[in-house]
Amino acid sequence: MRAQCHRLLLKCLLFTPLLLALGACSLFHRGQTRNTLDTMPVDQLYQKAHQYLMDGNYGAAETAYQKLIARFPYGDYNEQSQIELAYAQYKEDKPDDAYSTINRFIKTYPAQKHIAYAYYLRGLINFDRSGTALQRLVGQSPSEQDQGYALQSFDDFNSLVRRFPDTRYAADARQRMIYLRNQLAQSELNVAEFYLRHQAYVASADRAKYIIEHYQRAPQVADALAVLAKSYRLLGQQQLADQATEVLKLNYPNHPYLRDPNRWPGFHSWPYRLIPLTSTH
Repeated sequence: MRAQCHRLLLKCLLFTPLLLALGACSLFHRGQTRNTLDTMPVDQLYQKAHQYLMDGNYGAAETAYQKLIARFPYGDYNEQSQIELAYAQYKEDKPDDAYSTINRFIKTYPAQKHIAYAYYLRGLINFDRSGTALQRLVGQSPSEQDQGYALQSFDDFNSLVRRFPDTRYAADARQRMIYLRNQLAQSELNVAEFYLRHQAYVASADRAKYIIEHYQRAPQVADALAVLAKSYRLLGQQQLADQATEVLKLNYPNHPYLRDPNRWPGFHSWPYRLIPLTSTH
């Protein structure tokens, strides 16, 4: 019995150094993995970050790009990483960080070969937070903050179109600008109709005039002219009402206000507004 105990003790003594070595090796490898981003050369680090981005692992991509930018503050890899970092932050739903990153890039590298895309991404960041789809469907006006994002996005896309009109991003930017213009016009029209419905005719006339003056190509101008004509009529300003009606008749001869001013607008309920592309004319 004593001999067996001695043999067991001897085996434990023989295997203990091996176990300790294996444990140390495991810790070394874990530390090596943890420190990889701090030791990789710039080309490998960029490829690692870019692969994270392509795989949709935006959090890991953000971390890797930030490591690269901090470790290698100059050169082509740094410049490209800043653009891709902004995109990763945008996809990770960090619009403030993304906008700050891409804005800094535009100011620092105004002649970089991908600068047109940087302008496009800057417009896209605010475009995606310029009011919810549900707000637009039910005719609810976006908040002032949402409108601010829409205006900023419009300006950013406009900068892209002016500076780089022949790039592949310009055509899409123009379409988004039209959408934003119409969204802003609809928001103003919602307010004008609210005032009209609540018999605040001076306020409804002012909002309608604002739409006509600032969103001349928007489809909402037709309803704005009708709001203006009706507001003036209800204020007892018949001459001004007739002038607005004539302009409406000249440009939108089939508008329902012209058929029956007393029954327009009908102020449709919100389920009606859920039907795509519905309007009052």
